[in-house]
Amino acid sequence: MTYPSISKTPNLAFEFALLALLSLLWGASYGLIKLAVETITPVTLVAVRVSIAAGVLWLVVIARRRKIPTGFPIWRQLTIQALFGFIVPFTMITWGQQYVESGLAGILNSTTPIFVFLITLFWTRHERVNLENSLGVLAGLGGVSLLIGMEALAGIGTHIAGQLAITGATISYAIAMIYGKRFKGIAPEVTAACTLTLAAIILLPASFAVERPLDLAPSWTSIWALIALAVFSTAGAFTLYFRLVNTLGSVGTSSVSYARAGISVMIGVLLLGETFNWQIAAGLGAVMIGVAAINGQFFSLFARTRRA
Repeated sequence: MTYPSISKTPNLAFEFALLALLSLLWGASYGLIKLAVETITPVTLVAVRVSIAAGVLWLVVIARRRKIPTGFPIWRQLTIQALFGFIVPFTMITWGQQYVESGLAGILNSTTPIFVFLITLFWTRHERVNLENSLGVLAGLGGVSLLIGMEALAGIGTHIAGQLAITGATISYAIAMIYGKRFKGIAPEVTAACTLTLAAIILLPASFAVERPLDLAPSWTSIWALIALAVFSTAGAFTLYFRLVNTLGSVGTSSVSYARAGISVMIGVLLLGETFNWQIAAGLGAVMIGVAAINGQFFSLFARTRRA
């Protein structure tokens, strides 16, 4: 396998701001899925989610007059990306969250950087991995566990099928992050529109094959949650995602798994009046160290601080 390299040095402050925004959009998806799946079955939910998101993105692509990729090889690659980036993980997470508490689901899904790191280290070797990356992966995972609460780990061992489904989705995300580097020559919104469309083409018939979507009577709460999930946590988020994969790289972008946990906790503290304690402070610190180290910035920031 060959992977294109990142050709220009990104503005890290701006890219980290986009990473934080992506964290917010994806962090919100857990609660939205919980609301939507109450009255909408899992495969139907995912099928409609990607269909709405694809439609929104095609409007953006047409308005911006973006070039659409042509040729069988690139569309075969886009299909593989759709499989690992949308079809498999969306379905598995949506199904698994019916049986797994959101806290444990958050911890399991935050292990994406570990799998990206391991796949990069032992298989693809498409990006540089080193001691700093390794420490970042461990620090970030520890921070997420502190933020969510170690008591969430008490659920491990119950509803094993649901936990395996969410873990499988995490591995699928890791593969997609690495594979997504090959679409550097395509505008991010075009890549997202194409892959989401391919996912919709596969998932819409599948929803009729395994469920009865026309017999559903979804609540307005579930409908609005689905719309928000599609427009913001899917269409908007995956446009940012495909950009970041080719600026921060797949290992760097995987740190979003840690950052979104930190952002969701801070939203609870700042907007919902939730308690800020030493455990949250330690978790946020560990997450910040993890994100910086995974992106190769922690040692340099530490050195600059000592010189100041």
